[in-house]
Order: sequence, then structure tokens, then C-alpha cells
Amino acid sequence: MTDVKITVGGAMEEDASRRFVDAWHRAERGETFQERHLAFESWDALARVLTGKRMELLHYVHRNKVGSVRALAKALGRDYSNVHADVQMLASAGLLDTADGGMRADYDVIETRIAI
Repeated sequence: MTDVKITVGGAMEEDASRRFVDAWHRAERGETFQERHLAFESWDALARVLTGKRMELLHYVHRNKVGSVRALAKALGRDYSNVHADVQMLASAGLLDTADGGMRADYDVIETRIAI
């Protein structure tokens, strides 16, 4: 499992450079690690991706094995087309893995840093 770190606003390029140098040093020390970083330019951009329904969907997928969008929609008691759209959005944002015909949210923590 890995953590997902989300940055909102601020100097995203500086932050990405710092993370790259940190990862390089960790690799030189022989550390094995997996990190996933997402950056959003504003709070509004983040809020468009991580709605309440999408957070509920991520929580469910994290805790349950899900084989299809149809099964997920049924389990959540939601309309198939809305769940399908949410799955596509979360997958394109890098928060949901839809490879191999199923769905996974393989992380324990979503950590958010908001730069002002």
C-alpha cells in the first residue's frame, strides 16, 4: 500500500523538484518506496474531482473487492451512469486503479497540503 499526497495551490513545480531530489536520495540509500502525488492549482479544482459521492466511492472500493462499475453502482445504491462517470474521473486523476477489469484504491491515507 502507498499513501496519496495531494497539493493544492502554491509552487507546484518547486514541490515536484523537491520530491524528485528526495526520491533520488532515498533510492541512493536503497530505500524501497511508493508514492503517488497529485497537484491541483486551486481548491475549486480539487473540489470538482473529490466530491462527497466520489469520496464515498473511494472508501467503498478501498474496503471491498469490486469487479465492475455495475456491481459498484448496485452496492452504493447509485445510478450506473453517474458511478461510471465518477470512476472515469477518479481513474484519470490517479486515485482509482481500473486495470485488469476490476477496481482498486490501494492506499491507506490521502494527505492534503494546501498552500496559501
